[in-house]
This record gives sequence, structure tokens and C-alpha cells, in this order.
Amino acid sequence: MSWAGLEDLFLSTSLASYLDKKLLVVLRDGRKLLGILRSFDQFANAVLEGACERVIVGDLYCDISLGLYVIRGENVVLIGELDLERDELPPHMVNVSPAEIRKAQKAERDATDLKGSMRKRMEFLDLD
Repeated sequence: MSWAGLEDLFLSTSLASYLDKKLLVVLRDGRKLLGILRSFDQFANAVLEGACERVIVGDLYCDISLGLYVIRGENVVLIGELDLERDELPPHMVNVSPAEIRKAQKAERDATDLKGSMRKRMEFLDLD
């Protein structure tokens, strides 16, 4: 294999192929970040320019602006390039304000907490 071929192989498995492209980065805590990859290092630490956090609750979403954002590589679960030719979200999704998405997140959290407490209360029935 030629040096050019090896270089192509290296670049295709490296973050270098994503430089100056719009990416979606999913973090270990479940957050989804969008932005343009401007720099990275050997630990997959990355710098996103024009970053925003995309918060999705049901059919609602909000992009919360973060600006220039540094991501520690150990927190990255997935990195993918966004296709600028295609819509990023299905047409039924509704863009809302940060205040509205936080209200929706709280309602979702409260519903999950209620479901968990109901399950604990019902355990004593042992329906098996």
C-alpha cells in the first residue's frame, strides 16, 4: 500500500476527516451537541464552534446556543457528520423556546418519577 493510501486510511478513521464540518456529538449523559469541529487531540477532546445543545422532549425541540465549546473526549459516545442537504428533524417536530422545553423536561421527569413511585407501591402485590 502506498503512503497516500495509508494516509487516506488514517484520515478516514480519525477525527481529521470531520474538521470544519457540522457534527452531531452525543455525550455519555445523553446530551446532544451540534457544531462545527474546529480542533481535536489524541484523546478525542474536541472544540466545536457555534455549538448548541439540542434538547428533545416528545415532539418538541429547542437548540440552546453554547458558542465555542470544548468537549472532553472521555464523555463522547458518538460523533457523526450532519448532511446539510437534508432536514435534520422530521417535519412534525416543533421548535420551542428554552423556557418551554425546560417546562416539558420537568413534566417528563415528574411523570417518570410518578411511574417509579407507583411501581414501588405496587410491588407488595407480587402478581406472579
